[in-house]
Amino acid sequence: MRILIGCGGTGGHIYPAISIANGLKEHVPGVNILFVGTRKGLEIDLVSNVGYPMMYIDIKGFQRGNIAKNLGLPFLMLKSLYQANQIINIFKPNAIIGTGGYACFPTLFAAYIKNIPTLIQEQNSSAGLTNRLLSRIVNKICTGYTDVDFPCAKEKVIVTGNPVRSSISKMGKKDKATALAFFSFSPDKKCLLVAGGSGGASKLNTTILEGITEITSLRIQLIWITGKKYFNAINDYLTTHNVHHDIRCYPFLDNIETAYVAADVVIARAGALSIAELCIMQKPAILVPSPNVVGDHQTKNALPLVTAGAVVLVKESECTDSLLPQSIGLMYDTTKQEALKAQMHDFSLLHANAADKIVKEIFELTKYSIN
Repeated sequence: MRILIGCGGTGGHIYPAISIANGLKEHVPGVNILFVGTRKGLEIDLVSNVGYPMMYIDIKGFQRGNIAKNLGLPFLMLKSLYQANQIINIFKPNAIIGTGGYACFPTLFAAYIKNIPTLIQEQNSSAGLTNRLLSRIVNKICTGYTDVDFPCAKEKVIVTGNPVRSSISKMGKKDKATALAFFSFSPDKKCLLVAGGSGGASKLNTTILEGITEITSLRIQLIWITGKKYFNAINDYLTTHNVHHDIRCYPFLDNIETAYVAADVVIARAGALSIAELCIMQKPAILVPSPNVVGDHQTKNALPLVTAGAVVLVKESECTDSLLPQSIGLMYDTTKQEALKAQMHDFSLLHANAADKIVKEIFELTKYSIN
């Protein structure tokens, strides 16, 4: 079996693609997998780090609010379609999978022209532009949420949940003391994890930085994933002000599953993959949706959990006054923590084994059977 996977841009598109690839390898040890991406997204590092080969196409996204920057896009699209077609001719895949990002459209459109079976996986509760455009021509659509709206036949859409890395679910079985020891933290103190997504979150970082004295005075241990863009400035501040004690600061953390286990409470953006990971790990969480994403989809991602009482939501505009008080309050309110985790159970079931569910759909699509 030969599978081509198009993905790119952010970790929210790339990690599901890697999870699907790993799921395929578990079921079909001899499967041949090739990724297609761009040279400007996170895929160039994340995919190569896990050992999958990748080829590249030259495509970029539509620049909203800047017409001049889009003038060359039609020509770039034609070039990327040609490149995708060449990759397909060389690799000869049995099916082509897309998980979102710029690289998906030309890759799956080229597959459609060649009548190769196609499947897309939409992580968010509100479908992105690329996947909405592709929905009319692909064979199957796997979603991370129920009731995701697509302009296509409903029969194509299968709710599978969002695939998380196998290390996430496996780490849930590890004990907290071992995870705390990894960060050289004490089991006698509370632990807070702040994660702003693959690109970092300026407002989260600013709010935590302004409250760092209060956090340390309460003897709260902090795992802080700042994003590469913000790391140097924050790390320099912590060093200059000598407040590194009980703080572990990272631009990015490959083994975030260890941080999840160590943390009593998590502050995070409301990206679809972050939510799925929190659900699988059953972590009390405060979500701060980014207001800078298309269609406010992070708020839409969070709302089903907020309505069910499974997470706490703080708007970015409320961070300065509300985020730290709510976080500290939740850290010491074990009754509320348990209530949040109990309401998260159904969402955990939704995302459990999502990669296996998607692999099953790929097998049906390619008429592949395991002997």
